[in-house]
Amino acid sequence: MEFKNRKRNRLEGFDYSSQQLYFITSVTHARVHDFGYIRNGVMRLTELGVIAQNQWDWLLEQYPYIQSHAFIVMPNHIHAVIEIVNNYYGEAGVEGKIKPLSQIIGAYKTTTSKLIHKAGRNDFQWQRSFHDHIIRNEKSYEEIINYIETNPQRWADDKYSKMTTDEEL
Repeated sequence: MEFKNRKRNRLEGFDYSSQQLYFITSVTHARVHDFGYIRNGVMRLTELGVIAQNQWDWLLEQYPYIQSHAFIVMPNHIHAVIEIVNNYYGEAGVEGKIKPLSQIIGAYKTTTSKLIHKAGRNDFQWQRSFHDHIIRNEKSYEEIINYIETNPQRWADDKYSKMTTDEEL
């Protein structure tokens, strides 16, 4: 199958298993508010949101060469800053291969989806792929961390937000 007008998702020629900081965003299919709601600027997780949160912790345990600098579950997406530390396997007695970013996020999305399906939501899906941004300097890093940390307070201004209440979930 050929996709003539398909936009490249990743920077061509870049080694996504290299030691770097990456800003990640992954969105639910059709931007459905599966993970919770915002009340008074605070994210309130549903059962599915708790699964999304817990799977991030699982990911960090599964791949000890990644470090999480920031992570948040929002009603219809997640944001994260992760660092791949590729000298991790240089330590004495530690062997293995560092997976590229797409495989790491793929593992997160796949395992999260499986657990959500097991919880009874067989219709849950992520949007295809994910957005990434390679963080190249301290100023960008600080702006992105601030963006993630303040995301719930700005939710009402998000063009894809539909303010939900407890009753709507």
